[in-house]
Amino acid sequence: MKIPFTKMQGLGNDFVVLDAVTGSFVPNPAQVRFLADRHFGVGCDQLLVVEKPGSPEVDFRYRIFNADGGEVEQCGNGARCFARFVTDAGLTDKREIRVETRCGVIAPRLEADGQVTVDMGLPRFAPAEIPFVSDSDAVIQPLAAAGREWMISVVSMGNPHAVQVVGAVDSAPVAEDGPLIENHPRFPRRVNAGFMEIVDRHAIRLRVHERGAGETLACGTGACAAVVAGIRRGLLDTPVRVSTRGGELSIAWSGPDTPVLMTGPAVTVFQGEIELPEDLS
Repeated sequence: MKIPFTKMQGLGNDFVVLDAVTGSFVPNPAQVRFLADRHFGVGCDQLLVVEKPGSPEVDFRYRIFNADGGEVEQCGNGARCFARFVTDAGLTDKREIRVETRCGVIAPRLEADGQVTVDMGLPRFAPAEIPFVSDSDAVIQPLAAAGREWMISVVSMGNPHAVQVVGAVDSAPVAEDGPLIENHPRFPRRVNAGFMEIVDRHAIRLRVHERGAGETLACGTGACAAVVAGIRRGLLDTPVRVSTRGGELSIAWSGPDTPVLMTGPAVTVFQGEIELPEDLS
């Protein structure tokens, strides 16, 4: 079976996008892993599927699959690419759309300069909503494994994040500590591990080990979670420039009961068709 796809990237966080509005194909986990494979497939951190809305209150449904084949709740860089894709594909003529995700509705908006701003909704902190096994909802909590201990802030941006402050992201042990945090038993659904360096009160540097994908060049929800954690710790003031290895995002959050706003680029890399092997299951 041959399927069409679009390759996109947001700050180097790259995606394969499938149109299930005009088509009907939704991949199974094995097919996701094949498409995400950088040697035998197209190659991506996540695969995005654009679907028809499930209710008249929204414009589209948005599904996200990690490179390991698992479906997840949210992806900030993917949300910006989603908005660019449906506009460029002629699926909508709106500058702002409402999109249904597994964790609720988000609202991406195309800006006049070509960037995309996404209303990412309210951050959540209660351990049960992350989910995170803890008797406390303290802003900073200890987490230990394999003889190591981290002081983390847990935040849900529709998907779970554990953010820690480091002295320098360039030397942070992301490859070693990221998997330990991701798979820690106190996170029943695993977690994205963020490593944040404070530059000043309006700027940070960030690396993220993403659940099911490993370290990526950028993570949109990770940037949102890091800024929220930094503001709650008293280290940052809105808005905040987030520098990742793939580029920069602007994150704004005015505090409790207000949504997190993320602004950044979304780029189409190329379009094509690929033959899916018949023995994938």
